Amino acid sequence: MSNITTTASESAATGRLEGARIATTGAATGIGRAVALRCVQEGARVAILDIDGPAATTAAREVGAELALALDVTDAAAVRDAIAAVADSLGGLDGVVNNAGIPMVGAVHELAEDDWDRVLAVNLKGIYLVSSAAWPYLRIGGGSIVSTASIAGMWGTEGQAGYAAAKAAAIMLTKCMALDGARAGIRVNCVSPGFTRTPLLERYLSDQPDPAAAHDAVSARHPLGRLGEPLDIANAFVYLLSDEAAWVTGTNLVVDGGLTSGIWG
Repeated sequence: MSNITTTASESAATGRLEGARIATTGAATGIGRAVALRCVQEGARVAILDIDGPAATTAAREVGAELALALDVTDAAAVRDAIAAVADSLGGLDGVVNNAGIPMVGAVHELAEDDWDRVLAVNLKGIYLVSSAAWPYLRIGGGSIVSTASIAGMWGTEGQAGYAAAKAAAIMLTKCMALDGARAGIRVNCVSPGFTRTPLLERYLSDQPDPAAAHDAVSARHPLGRLGEPLDIANAFVYLLSDEAAWVTGTNLVVDGGLTSGIWG
């Protein structure tokens, strides 16, 4: 964090996020849970926030997080209360991970208006609400906001109009917040994963006519020859949250096994 300075030897001994107080949303499963775990392993004090309260409690116990709260990131009042509770419990706030998100399949002419509103509310407005609520605490000593974007926000994808639009907007919101926060020492970045082995992806693959063939086909689209693991993505979050990224803000860190590098195969 910007208010935590260590030498290389001290970092190796104490962890790259030693003492940092971090709120993580959408952290009961998948990438969010892996991020929470890696933050704890690197010495951070972590709060897990998730719309599934019991799952958040279970994840917090399993990864060693200090606090678990049920939170709908589209509820502005609930977000303000939750972030205030985290800051009170942890004694402040140094980092925020915006990982809450939902999938949404459908072309524009197929999507119901409620579905369009829902995917934008969770995947975009949720970042705005959580970041806005955390901003006063981060300004005290500087800090870091890292959000989950997607490669879907970088290139067009058939049948992903709402989801891709929300993720593309999340990338631009990251850049704007980075400029807004620079003078206060608040760094803002995002991570765009490729296809990552999460419960969501596993459910999608299992619903295909031939799940094994679908798995192989999706894996083969990545030049490095495999799906991403939540740990692959979580390590990128740890870097952006840490002082190793002290001069990095406004960036979209792509972690996709080379998928968006160009034509492959």
